[in-house]
Amino acid sequence: MSTGAASGVLSYLLQGKADALRTRISAIFRRGGNPHEETAALRVLNEHAAALARHEITGRAVTDAWTELLAAFLDAHSDARADIEELKTTAPTKTVNIGSQHNYGSGPFIGSDHYGDININTSNGR
Repeated sequence: MSTGAASGVLSYLLQGKADALRTRISAIFRRGGNPHEETAALRVLNEHAAALARHEITGRAVTDAWTELLAAFLDAHSDARADIEELKTTAPTKTVNIGSQHNYGSGPFIGSDHYGDININTSNGR
């Protein structure tokens, strides 16, 4: 279970959703009642988010670290099982919104395909 949850952590980070993940990790580790555990987990999360953005760490290394971190926390706090389990089942997916653009009139339009020649007025030397 910890490996699946760690994959969810990586998914959040790769999609730039560290803020949403920070809130969830904070809530999970706060359950332990030890503020040092929460602080340490958030520090690791911030370090991994920054290292991934700079391409200084692999996804595998992040997953391995979080598997170990979550497994150790779960061993000490079995009541956090449902919250940790939720990390693997609710990892976000990236969505793409596709819209359309309609241009009316004549001439080239920004943001649309243009077929044919473009005539540029060079009479003023520019």
